[in-house]
Amino acid sequence: MADHGRTPDQKTPGIGLLTVLLGAVAAGPILLYGLSATSDSIIAELGISEARFGLLATTCFGAAAVGSATLGRLADRHSDLSLMAFIFVLSALALLLVAVPDGFWMLLIAAGLSGVAQSFPNGVTNRILLERVPTSKRIGWVGVKQSGVQVSQLVASLLFPVLALGIGWRGAALTVAIIPLILLAITWHSLRTTPLLPTAPSTVDTDTLTEAADTVTEAADSPAEPAPTRPARHPGMVWALAAFGLINGIGVQATNVYMPLFAVREMGFSLVLGGATAALAGVIGVIARVTWARRMAKGASGAHLLLTLALIALAGAVLFFVAEATGWAAFLWLAVAFHGISALGVSVVLMAALMRVIPAASMASASGMVTAGMFFGFALGPLLMGVIVGSPGGFELGWIAVGATYLMCTLLALMLIRANSRGRR
Repeated sequence: MADHGRTPDQKTPGIGLLTVLLGAVAAGPILLYGLSATSDSIIAELGISEARFGLLATTCFGAAAVGSATLGRLADRHSDLSLMAFIFVLSALALLLVAVPDGFWMLLIAAGLSGVAQSFPNGVTNRILLERVPTSKRIGWVGVKQSGVQVSQLVASLLFPVLALGIGWRGAALTVAIIPLILLAITWHSLRTTPLLPTAPSTVDTDTLTEAADTVTEAADSPAEPAPTRPARHPGMVWALAAFGLINGIGVQATNVYMPLFAVREMGFSLVLGGATAALAGVIGVIARVTWARRMAKGASGAHLLLTLALIALAGAVLFFVAEATGWAAFLWLAVAFHGISALGVSVVLMAALMRVIPAASMASASGMVTAGMFFGFALGPLLMGVIVGSPGGFELGWIAVGATYLMCTLLALMLIRANSRGRR
């Protein structure tokens, strides 16, 4: 097919644009994953408690949640390039601030900036997909770009502990700050050379995005509406997905933030091997997100996939508890695998469900609401886990609490399946 209207230096969407989308999702979380991977050293050097360390994650995700909830519609009115640049510059600045030896409060500021950098990626990358990527590639690319969080987890969990052995955890942050800057340069080139589609969609193509659009909740029974001239109220499906994201997010980040510390403190792992637990979760999470996205692209039910993920995550929490009770490392590695397969795969299912029913004109704000739900959960999880770990109940009580959140996710998924079944009658 001829490329009408393209200048010679323009091109069809390729690996460069996909790298940019993945990088935008990955840039913000690098800081927190790096700090978590070196948490034992940070706690010892700064003389802080486990609960206070958890405040870093709470600050990060709290800022992300507020940003997602309040700035989503603002993002709808700004260009892709300006928003992507904002993401990468803030991510680099946050890492640079970690390198400043000025106490715990500087880490809190850095964590907050990192959180703001995570407010926009889902919305702007979803919009780029709708406006620049052909429908045939779109859902598959969702899985790849949403795996950016786990790519970030993998990179940070391996690099930070290794670099920290030679130049300390502050030096590690300073070194890793170059990654968002490189991604910024790639973004500038890719967005300027990848044009909008000949007719950039204002609605989702219902021929390709199948009838599974209404599987999450009955509120999604009308998947393709004309783009509103002014912001419309979000359908109930958006709020249902946000609620699931919130509850799941509590368990996800309670596990992510404290998993390396658990491995070092309770299981006797070295700092590098403790970071490897998070890295393994990241590797499995990347594979899982791509796999779940493919399932969604083939028309799988979003609600049924969410139920499957919740049950696997619940089994993972049980395995963490068993590892703590028995001291057997094999149970820990198995628990890490279950965590990566399930809880880390929820985001792609949530975003793919949105792609089916939300027009491009409202995508940033709708994605922002669902992302806000996840981030509020992300903020609560580490704070609650830190308090529990510092209590007499320790990690055993912590893993029970994590399991309880996944049990709630299971019940919510069952409710969504039931509601959807009623809507089809």
